[in-house]
Amino acid sequence: MARPRWQAQTAASMAASSGSWARSWDRFVAVWASLNLLWVAFDLTYVPLRTFWLQRNLYPIPSVPLVVPLTVIPDVTPLVDPIKGIEPHRETQAYLEQYRQLDAALLALPTGQAPQASQVILLNRQAQLTAQLIDSNPFLASEASGTLEKIKSRLRQRADRDSARQASAVLLDPAWIQSKGWIQERRFWNGQILPLVATNYWRFIDENGRPTDHFWRIDLLLFQSVFALDILLRLIRLRRRLPGLSWGDALLRRWSDLPLLLPFWRWLRVVPVLERLQTSGLVNFEPLRAVVSRGVVALLAVELFEVLSLQILDGTQGVIRSRRWPQRLRALRSHQSVASSSDERALVELVRIWAPLLLSRVAPRLAPELQGLLGYSLRQSLDRTVVPPPLRQLQPLLQVETGISRQLASGMVDSLLELSRNTGNRLSRRDDVQLDLLQRFIDRFWEELAAALESGPALERSQELLCALIDGAKGTYLSQINRAGIEALIQELDQLITAPVKPEDVQAPNPEPGPLEAPPTPAA
Repeated sequence: MARPRWQAQTAASMAASSGSWARSWDRFVAVWASLNLLWVAFDLTYVPLRTFWLQRNLYPIPSVPLVVPLTVIPDVTPLVDPIKGIEPHRETQAYLEQYRQLDAALLALPTGQAPQASQVILLNRQAQLTAQLIDSNPFLASEASGTLEKIKSRLRQRADRDSARQASAVLLDPAWIQSKGWIQERRFWNGQILPLVATNYWRFIDENGRPTDHFWRIDLLLFQSVFALDILLRLIRLRRRLPGLSWGDALLRRWSDLPLLLPFWRWLRVVPVLERLQTSGLVNFEPLRAVVSRGVVALLAVELFEVLSLQILDGTQGVIRSRRWPQRLRALRSHQSVASSSDERALVELVRIWAPLLLSRVAPRLAPELQGLLGYSLRQSLDRTVVPPPLRQLQPLLQVETGISRQLASGMVDSLLELSRNTGNRLSRRDDVQLDLLQRFIDRFWEELAAALESGPALERSQELLCALIDGAKGTYLSQINRAGIEALIQELDQLITAPVKPEDVQAPNPEPGPLEAPPTPAA
């Protein structure tokens, strides 16, 4: 019964890996590699998503100011920023510090009261810093110019002005603060402007002109050292199984593990991680692979079948149309074949096995049918040649004729079958002379067939007829290949592999030893 390959593999791996320390090591490495893959994904996406990790706010709809706070996520920026060489930008930090001073000074200002002289100075200073922020664009250092555009847009909407500089001057004007009240304006600045300003940063540049990144140190110390040890153990195991294999060839066979040691293109580590999860038995990706491959087959099967069928049929036509067809037939002779000496007698050995089988076992079982056929043929011959037409209506004479023909047919068939049985028994015996005679017969057959094709018009006519048959097969067979037929085949395959499997039908293959296990010692 057909069954999914992963059923037997899972049962075998679970039965063979229990209590194995090597299997535990494999699973540890698989889990550790999975954690490393998550760490790599976090590192590759940290800088583009630093605003999210800093604010921990989710914006489901970008065009709508809807915020979903995710305060359960810890703030990891103080730990990760030094690794990536990130520090707060001096200009934006000065802007935030100046705002904190302004906010502390204006918190005690009642609504409707004009700011004092010291508060007016702070407001003017904040307006100057805002204008400087708009003009200098410090967000270029973090490649976040879009953040400045958001700030300018929100300032223009709040003050109903066309210019962001004019809007900031209006919003920080003492008259505006007196009319609106600082509590209301403070909510605007703290909720829509300052969080965007706080996302700006400065990143150090190393001697090579690239942004500073110390991720490789953590990767090398915690992860790649473990991967190197695991790869070494796998190479040792492979060389113990195949003693003649060199270290270079063994390393090439484990080429899929190399991305674990590369300091670049780290996203390629997904390949060895998936391989380790599959082989360790922690995760079974075979059903997913089967579904994906089945979808690919469904899309490409028609084209593949058509191309392969046409290639086979065209190749057959090319061989048939060739003028060297008789020479190809002669090349099948044993003394002209390029096959080895053991292959040369393969056809002779096949004839020696099948001839006794057909002559001594199959033919005797056909005796009743042969007697009936031969008796009918003899009766028809006697009826037309021996018995005169006027006497053919006599019933006794017809009975005698039937009996004679039956006896003659039975005797002839018995003689032929006895001869066939004796010939089969003689052919079943091992005889070198007999094998030579069979070989000579087969060689003579190919020679005479090639000579007969060359001597008359049979060659060209045969080529035309065979090619015409193949052309007809092209039109008939290829027209039957369609998408519906392929989908029906896939559905039939699904029914076969999803049939219930008996426990005794699942045979566990020999498990592959772990990286620290010694290979089985061959019997002497």
